[in-house]
Amino acid sequence: MRYAQRGGYTPVEQEKREQLRLEAAERFERGDEATVIAADLRVTERTVRRWRKVWRKGGIEGLKSKGPVSRERLSVREWDLLEEELKRGPLAHGFADDQRWTLGRIKTLIGRLFHKGYTIQGVAKRC
Repeated sequence: MRYAQRGGYTPVEQEKREQLRLEAAERFERGDEATVIAADLRVTERTVRRWRKVWRKGGIEGLKSKGPVSRERLSVREWDLLEEELKRGPLAHGFADDQRWTLGRIKTLIGRLFHKGYTIQGVAKRC
């Protein structure tokens, strides 16, 4: 689901979605109607028609997942460093009003430490 606030699919969601597309491909080969496939797979007819179009051009390979829609911005080493900095506490990083880490504060800390931007949703998925 690529909604503005959510981003892309998680790896688990990507795998489930790929399985739906591959099941649809089997149904295309049998000649099932888009309305029946959509109802059975609980997706829209428009989605089934789009998948069928891709299937006609590229077969089953065309329906397989292309992988994550975005690459990880921080390296494993940077995530480890961030974890160490989080252990130092909010006060060590200039957050004096209370001593709780929020997603917004973590996002700010990532920007300060690594000069890389994350959304709050991106931080939530990773933390």
